Amino acid sequence: MSHVRENLSVLAAAEKRALIWLAQRLPQWVNSDRLSALGLASMVAAGLSFAALQSTPWAALAVVVCLAANWFGDSLDGTVARVRGQQRPRYGFYVDRVIDLAGTTALLVGLACSSAMHPLLAVGVLAAYLLVSGESFLATHSVGIFRMSFLGFGPTELRLLLAAGAIKVAQTPLVDVPALGEVRLFDLGGAIAIGG
Repeated sequence: MSHVRENLSVLAAAEKRALIWLAQRLPQWVNSDRLSALGLASMVAAGLSFAALQSTPWAALAVVVCLAANWFGDSLDGTVARVRGQQRPRYGFYVDRVIDLAGTTALLVGLACSSAMHPLLAVGVLAAYLLVSGESFLATHSVGIFRMSFLGFGPTELRLLLAAGAIKVAQTPLVDVPALGEVRLFDLGGAIAIGG
């Protein structure tokens, strides 16, 4: 399968330059498979850190670190392969999508186990994510374009929102919404995500 990656997110151009710069400077033992493994492990750790928010607000710091590690591994794996001329398009696309599905599931399970988001909303967000992912994968196969962003938001912007949300929730999980009163931040974000 040959396809074009399309990322029209707000940070895409700057991120691409940064990733190429990083990929050119990484030691040879840091390969795309190891970066992919880091991406998955750090997303699982982010989910565990979200779950730990019930016990300590300091878990928010772990969420931020894990999301940064996820960005490093998940965003850099394909760039390293391209910079080194070691692309495996079919394998890379498959592995990246499986890791995205498993990592997002782990993250949302962690949110469901925390006090930051109602478990049913977390399940709803996961269901919506899986439906959108399925549509995206089918569209990629049909038209040959893998769209990575929507309305200026891509994976990096979503990581930044999650990190900011974790820091806010560590202080107080509630936000005041006109006409609704106080609601949990991640419940509001989850409802918006499902609607989107």
